[in-house]
Amino acid sequence: MPASSTRLSFSSQLAFFWALVAVMCALLCALVLFMAQENAGRRIDIARERSLAGCQAVASRYDLSIDRNAGADHLDPHADLMHAILDVVLAQMSGVEGGFWRNAGTDRGVFDAYAFPTYEGSGIKRDVPDAETPLILRTLRAAAKKQTALTDVVSGQQGAVIVTACTIPHHPALLAWTLTRSQPSLGAWGRSLLAGLAALLAIIVGSSIALGMRLRSWRANLAHVERSVAQHAGAEPDGSAIISEPIGKTGEPELDRIVDAFNTHAARTAALRSQAAALSARLAQAERFSALGRLAAQIAHEIRNPVGAMRLKAENALVGDEDRKQRALATILEQIHRVEQQLVGLLALTQPVRIDNMNVPLRAWLDDRVALHQEAAAHAQVALTVAEAPAATPEHAVFDPVQLARALDNLVLNAIRHTPPDGSVTVQATRTRDLLRFEVNDNGPGVPQDDREEIFEPFVTGHAAGSGLGLAVVREIAAAHGGRAFYEARSTGAGFVIEIPWRTS
Repeated sequence: MPASSTRLSFSSQLAFFWALVAVMCALLCALVLFMAQENAGRRIDIARERSLAGCQAVASRYDLSIDRNAGADHLDPHADLMHAILDVVLAQMSGVEGGFWRNAGTDRGVFDAYAFPTYEGSGIKRDVPDAETPLILRTLRAAAKKQTALTDVVSGQQGAVIVTACTIPHHPALLAWTLTRSQPSLGAWGRSLLAGLAALLAIIVGSSIALGMRLRSWRANLAHVERSVAQHAGAEPDGSAIISEPIGKTGEPELDRIVDAFNTHAARTAALRSQAAALSARLAQAERFSALGRLAAQIAHEIRNPVGAMRLKAENALVGDEDRKQRALATILEQIHRVEQQLVGLLALTQPVRIDNMNVPLRAWLDDRVALHQEAAAHAQVALTVAEAPAATPEHAVFDPVQLARALDNLVLNAIRHTPPDGSVTVQATRTRDLLRFEVNDNGPGVPQDDREEIFEPFVTGHAAGSGLGLAVVREIAAAHGGRAFYEARSTGAGFVIEIPWRTS
C-alpha cells in the first residue's frame, strides 16, 4: 500500500495542529492557575506566621511591661504603653497592623489601642479599619472564649486578610491582635495576567472554531469540484476520462487556480482529441483502402487459380476424347464449387450477423453439434467427444443457436482437419463468472507462435484445402454476441475459445 493512502489530508493536519496549540494553551493556563494557587497558599502561610509572631510579641512585651503586684487586672489599661509597644514591635513587621482589645461585655468591646507603624500614608495610622472590624471582632471573641491564640483568614480577589488574636498572660480580659494582608499570588498584575491568558485562550478557541468553519467551507467547495468533475466527465473506449464541460469556480482562490488549470487542461485535451479523431478518421480511411487492396489481391489470387485450372481443362477437353471431356467437366465443376465457397465466405463476412437469442439446452445442443461431425471425424480417424462440464455449469444458456452453430462447426472442422490420425478433439461449454465459454481442444501440432496473431484474419489458413475464412466468421459471430474468439495456447495441441456474456433472458 502506498504511503500516501494512510496520510491525513491537509485540512485534517491543520485542524490537528491547531487543536494541539489550543490544548497546550489550556494546559499553560491550568499550570499558571495551579502555580498561583500554590503561591497563594504559601503567601497566606507566611502571613499567618508573621501575624501570629507579631501578636505574641505584642502580648508578651505588654505582659512584661506591667507591674503584676499593682493589681493590673483591675486598673485602667495603659494606653500610652500599649501604643508604645505597638509602635516598637510592629515597626519591624512591614504590612502588619494591630492593637489591644478588652472584652467589656458589649457587642463591640473596647479597642484600647491601635497602630499601623508601616502604613504608607502620612504618619502612623491610629484608626481601626472599619472594613475588617467584623473579622477582627469575630476572631477576638473566639480567642477570648477559648483563651488561646487563634488566626482567621478571609480570601478575596484582592488577596487575603489574616487576623490573629492572642491572650495576654495574667490579663484574661485583655487581648492583643494583629492584622496583615497577603497580596494576590501573582502580585499586583496577577488579575491582568490571568485575564490576558483567558483572553488568549478564548481567541485560540474562537480561531479554532472559525478555522473549523472555514475548513468545512473549503472542503465543501472541494467536494463541489469533485462532483462537477464526476458529472461533466465522460469515458473514452479505452477507459480514460474526458471533461465535456468546464467546471464552475468556487470562489476559493486556491481551488479556483486548480479549476482554471483543470479547465485549461481539459480544453487542450479536447482540442488534441479532436485532432486525434480527425487523424484517426484519415488513418481508418487509408486502412480501409489498404484492406480493400489486400482483399482484392487475395480474391484475385483465390479465383485466378480455379479459373486457370478450368481454362486448362477446357482447352484439353476440346482436343480430347469423350472420356477426357468427362474428366475435364468434373474438374471444372469442382473448381466452380471452390469459387462458390470463397464467395459464400466473403458474403458471410460482409453481411452483418443478426443475433436471435433464445433459451438453449446446453448439453443437448453440444451433442447435436458433435453428432453432425462424427462421420468426418471417423473418416479422419479422430475421436470427437463432448467433455464433461463442471457441476456448476447450468443446464440451459441464452444465445443464438444457429449462429453459434456456424462458429462451433468451423472450429470443430478446423480441429479435425489439423489433428493427426488416432488423435482426439473435445468440445466443452462452461460458465466462468459472467461469461459463457465454448472450447474446442485437440492434441494436434498446434498453431506456430508467429501465426497466432493472424489466424483470425480472412484468407489466412494453414491447410491447403482451407478457404481461410472459417476463423474470420467465428470472430464475427462472437463479436455479434458481445464476446470474443481467440486462440488459447496449450502445452500440447491447440485450443480455440469463444467467450460471450452470460445472459438470463
